[in-house]
Amino acid sequence: MTPDFDSRRHKRSEREGYNLIAERYLDAAPSRTRLTEALLAAAQLASGQSLLDLASGPGVLAQAAAARVAPGRVVISDLAERPLVLARAATPELLGVAADAEALPFADASFDRVLCGLGLMFFPDARRALAEIRRVLRPQGRLAVSVWAQAGSVPLVECALDCMQRLLPPPKVARLSPCRFGAVLPELLAASGFENIEVGICQLDFTFANAAEYWRAFLAMAGGAASGLSRLPDAMQARFPSEVALELEPYRQGDGFRLCSSVLIAAAMNSA
Repeated sequence: MTPDFDSRRHKRSEREGYNLIAERYLDAAPSRTRLTEALLAAAQLASGQSLLDLASGPGVLAQAAAARVAPGRVVISDLAERPLVLARAATPELLGVAADAEALPFADASFDRVLCGLGLMFFPDARRALAEIRRVLRPQGRLAVSVWAQAGSVPLVECALDCMQRLLPPPKVARLSPCRFGAVLPELLAASGFENIEVGICQLDFTFANAAEYWRAFLAMAGGAASGLSRLPDAMQARFPSEVALELEPYRQGDGFRLCSSVLIAAAMNSA
């Protein structure tokens, strides 16, 4: 992070964004089923475990995990409140807590497993969040986490960001890259005190009939970006669904586009 990065502003934007897109994010969950299954497999879940799903969003990952740890306990936590409401409406037995991942409101050694799907890279102080995860994990507890892979391998996200960079003035404050841990995830986990670190790759394959369909899909998953874009003049917002075709052109397949994007899946054990 650069000195001009504003952590509080970033968190406010992420919270606003994911509250804004909560329903759309949930509707798009089937496109990420392969990633959900890969993360659950990495977590090595078993009946009776207590589990925290961090950056849970509308709880899709937690709902899938709940059946595997029953009659264990599943807690969902997110900075945004609206996704948690949707999660508990669908699965009332989930316990929901709106919280900052860098200051978790749970007692030490509360959980056997912690899941964090596509969330760690959006925590400003990721090392502090990982320290909190270790604190709430029981000794030899297991963390399973996914992050976007390194820059150049995630066109699903990068095409939209490149289009925004082309059309909009430079941002007034620094922003976090969604690919910031793609090349350093094992080192980050090791430096944070985790052991027995295993990292694999999950490939997500997306096809879109046209650029406008791609843009809608991006807006359905990008909380902070969706928040910022929603404040732009209507005329500017209307340009993106067609303009992004320029960034998508290298991924053209027939009349549409195919974007294969990489996600890292890491599992690690709490050494405490």
